[in-house]
Amino acid sequence: VLTKRPGQLSNDFFVNLLDISTAWKATGSDEELFEGSDRKTGDKRWTATRADLVFGSHAELRALAEVYGSADGEKKFVNDFVAAWTKVSNLD
Repeated sequence: VLTKRPGQLSNDFFVNLLDISTAWKATGSDEELFEGSDRKTGDKRWTATRADLVFGSHAELRALAEVYGSADGEKKFVNDFVAAWTKVSNLD
């Protein structure tokens, strides 16, 4: 989920995904599920899938993640999400 506010539309996913104080490590041999831990303390923070982490490793997706995960990116993310949701919802 990468948020401490589930059920609330926010940019937390991008902020927490790109947090450089988190180290990601595969939890199984299939490398489909990953655990994010604090680099200094080793405390577990997050669980993510390979699909989640692609937003941090693919150049074009990372560029979008950095926009949405920036300090002022939450408003843009919410506005873009609502616009896309409205467009899809109105397709007949």
